[in-house]
This record gives sequence, C-alpha cells and structure tokens, in this order.
Amino acid sequence: MFSARKRASRRCLRIRRNIKALAIKSGRLRLSVFRSSKKIYAQVIDDIRGVTIVAASPMEKALRDDSVAISTGLGMAKKIGKLVAKRAIEAGIKRVVFDRGGYKYHGCVQALADSAREAGLDF
Repeated sequence: MFSARKRASRRCLRIRRNIKALAIKSGRLRLSVFRSSKKIYAQVIDDIRGVTIVAASPMEKALRDDSVAISTGLGMAKKIGKLVAKRAIEAGIKRVVFDRGGYKYHGCVQALADSAREAGLDF
C-alpha cells in the first residue's frame, strides 16, 4: 500500500502530464496552482520553453499589506487569482489551461479560478 503522500504525488504527476499534453497540443499556456496549508500560489507556465511567464504570491509586498485585512484563505485566493490574471493579460495571454495540481476543485482553488475568470482569463 502507498502512503497518502505517495498517492497524492502520483495523482499530481498524472494530472500534470495530461494537462501539459493538452496545453502543448492546443498551444495554450498552463495556469498552475500550488496550495500549502496557509498560502496559495499561482503561475502561468510555458511548457514548450519551460519558463514561468507570470506569477502571483501572497508573499509579495502589495499583497502582504492587504493580507492583514484579508486573512482568510478564500479572500487571499481571490486576490491571487485577480493578480495573476491581470499580469497575464498585460503579458498578452488571454487563454490558458487550468492545472489544479492534484487538489480538489473546491474552496481556495475554486475561488482562485473563478476570480481569474472574472478578471478576463479564458479557461
């Protein structure tokens, strides 16, 4: 039997493999989400070149000042989603493939995705 961590790692890699194939085939970039126990991070990745185009993190100065007012996970996830979408649109990226990173599409991950859609990203 595999441990819970091993199963989660295998699930994450399986999902990422399929998402990367879809992103390369469709010519879109990948919006990847990483969620820790306290924070959530997002980045738009070009898998063909293997580089990160834009990223958003709650550790950035602009968001650290707001994090006192928005200390909930959902509030911060919404801020991160809007920020990464704004930066992607400024970089000329409108269409992406959403990579939830093996996490359930629920809670913070869903809030990030919904706010990125509202800000103008198409996925």
